[in-house]
Amino acid sequence: MFRRARTVVASAAALAVGAVGLWVGVGGEAAQAAGAVPTPDHVVVVVMENHAYSQVIGSSSAPYLNSLKSGGANLSQSFGITHPSQPNYFALFSGSTQGITDDGCYTAGFSSAPNLASELIAAGKTWGSYNETLPSQGSTTCSSGNYARKHNPWFGFANVPTSSAKTFAQFPSDFSTLPRVSFVTPNLCSDMHDCSVGTGDTWLKNNLSAYASWARTHNSLLVVTFDEDNRLSGNRIPTVLYGQPVAAGSSSGTTYNHYDLLRTLEDLAGLGTHAGNAGSAKDITGVWAS
Repeated sequence: MFRRARTVVASAAALAVGAVGLWVGVGGEAAQAAGAVPTPDHVVVVVMENHAYSQVIGSSSAPYLNSLKSGGANLSQSFGITHPSQPNYFALFSGSTQGITDDGCYTAGFSSAPNLASELIAAGKTWGSYNETLPSQGSTTCSSGNYARKHNPWFGFANVPTSSAKTFAQFPSDFSTLPRVSFVTPNLCSDMHDCSVGTGDTWLKNNLSAYASWARTHNSLLVVTFDEDNRLSGNRIPTVLYGQPVAAGSSSGTTYNHYDLLRTLEDLAGLGTHAGNAGSAKDITGVWAS
């Protein structure tokens, strides 16, 4: 009896899901089922440095980032994975810290583990990074002035072409030519590591506000997050999403971390794979425009 009852319930559930799927498809539009992520044409991810949620969100020192929050989506319970900086970048990019525990200069191309870039490339989709103060495209130098490779995990992977790492001067003015997914890495001053919150906020406004405005009307997305907090707030960090796929003024109090963000980036790009711990992570939901 119990087995039969379960079968009946399961059949009814399947019919209900089928009916919902049919309803979603009516009208010929790319409507989304509940909980699904959108499919933006371009996603740009910017990672800032070493500040807790309360140091940035609501701060008068960060008017531009707070304007993105107000016009986009705020994740109020977003967390880094660990300390210090470098393992968090590897976690966000590959779903694993890859054994990195410090900010030391690793051997370039030491890993062939799956990562966001390798997944995009394997799926025939475009990837790139734009790195402020990188001496030249593809340079694997550990540091140069305000440039630090510890914030650029893609250099750790043999399955990511070094040529896909460009200088920030190569960030296109025609945003339609951007890769499907790209990361922007400000240098040690612009990312708030060595300089103030206000300095980093001004850098974001001066360098990415044009893309953010364009994204609002061109099915594209800007994600601004932080690697870790200041070690005083349980690793709670700011994460803000902005662009046409986002419900303006939305927020989520769900707990997310770098693995959840990675999984979301993979699904936003329509990938069928998930690297490392992203495989058991969850998508960011509740902030997307219907």
